[in-house]
Amino acid sequence: MQQGRQTWKAVRERIHDWILSGRYGPGDKLPKDSELALQMDCARSTIQRAMQDLSDSGIIERRRKGGTHVRKNPLVRATLDIPVTRHEIEGRGGQYGYQLIEKVQRPPTRAVQAALGMAEPQDMLQIVCLHLSDGRPYTLENRWVSIETVPDILQVDLTRENANEWLLKNAPYTRFELKFYALNADEKTAELLSVQQGSALLAIERATWVDEAAITTVTAITAPGYQLLSRS
Repeated sequence: MQQGRQTWKAVRERIHDWILSGRYGPGDKLPKDSELALQMDCARSTIQRAMQDLSDSGIIERRRKGGTHVRKNPLVRATLDIPVTRHEIEGRGGQYGYQLIEKVQRPPTRAVQAALGMAEPQDMLQIVCLHLSDGRPYTLENRWVSIETVPDILQVDLTRENANEWLLKNAPYTRFELKFYALNADEKTAELLSVQQGSALLAIERATWVDEAAITTVTAITAPGYQLLSRS
């Protein structure tokens, strides 16, 4: 059987079911990642991604030398998944549209280096695009992708396929950071989002890594009326 057929989300739900059913109770130690990978016939990185999500959700606790245990007192936390913008729009009943504005290979800005924790600058792929709902601006993305970590991105026709979906399918992450802040629309942003210059907008900044290797950082500036759903 070919390894890696299961998604990390399927693996996560299976391990979670073991905990809910009492197979592994509060304080119990879970098998090593390598053992679980053999048991579930998947890649070790898939197990690690699933475990990271369970840890982020407060269900398990991972220690470098102590292994992985079910928490004695599970935490309750709101969780935010990295969204597929197309699914967001279609889930609200809108028709999805996409426009590639710019794609260029260049050294990152200092802000991008800092966001990804890069000690030395290396050429990255900058992608600026606009997501549309029923023909109207929805979010404006300014994304930087590491071509060292994800070299295949250079072969993708980004006029037809957006980087948001492609990366989530082809560049699994083991951790991510998320920031929210407000900004005022500058002249270019106002034009692209069809708002008045100076309008207050919500910005969502995300960065992802696989282990210690940077994958991407993106700033998504949302049009007025945007709503973000959190579940707990």
